[in-house]
Amino acid sequence: MAEQEFHVDNTIRLAERMVRSESFNHLYDEGMSLVEEAASYLDGEGREAARRLSRIAATLYAAESMRLTTRLMQVASWLLLQRASRSGEMTLEQVLSEKAKVRLDTDSAPESVTGWDEIPLSYCDIVHRSLRLQARVRQMDNEIYHEGAGGADQRRILSVNPVSDQITLLATAFSHN
Repeated sequence: MAEQEFHVDNTIRLAERMVRSESFNHLYDEGMSLVEEAASYLDGEGREAARRLSRIAATLYAAESMRLTTRLMQVASWLLLQRASRSGEMTLEQVLSEKAKVRLDTDSAPESVTGWDEIPLSYCDIVHRSLRLQARVRQMDNEIYHEGAGGADQRRILSVNPVSDQITLLATAFSHN
C-alpha cells in the first residue's frame, strides 16, 4: 500500500485575516472616500483646471481621468466583494465568479510624458493615492486568491465588454445591501 502524502498549509495569511477583521473597515472607507473625492474633483475643480491646460496636457488629463476612474471603480468593486463575502451576503463561488471580472492593473501614464508637468498637483495627488491603494488591494488579492489557494490557477475571465461587466458587478454588490 502506497503511503499517502499530506501537505498541510499552516501559513498565516495576513491579508485574508485583515479582510475578515475590523481593520478592513479602514481600507474600505479609504477606498470609498477616494472614489468620492476623485468624482467630486473631476466634476468640479478638475473640470475648471482642465480648461486652462494646453491641448497636449488636456488630452493627457482626459486619458488619465479615464484611467483613474477605471482604477477606482475596479478597487471599489473588489472592496465591495470582500465586504459582501465577509458579511455572508455572497458565497465564495459567487465572489470568485464576480472577482474574475475585476482588474487591478490599471496603470497611469508615466510622469515623464509631455504635458504631465501642467497637470494640477491636487489631481496628481489623487492619482498617486489611487495607485498606492490599488497596489495594496492587488497585493491582498494576490495573497488571498492566488497564493492562498495553494497555488491553484485562478485564471481571469476576459470580458468582451468591461464597462458592462463593471456595471453588473457594482449592481450585484449594491443589491446585497
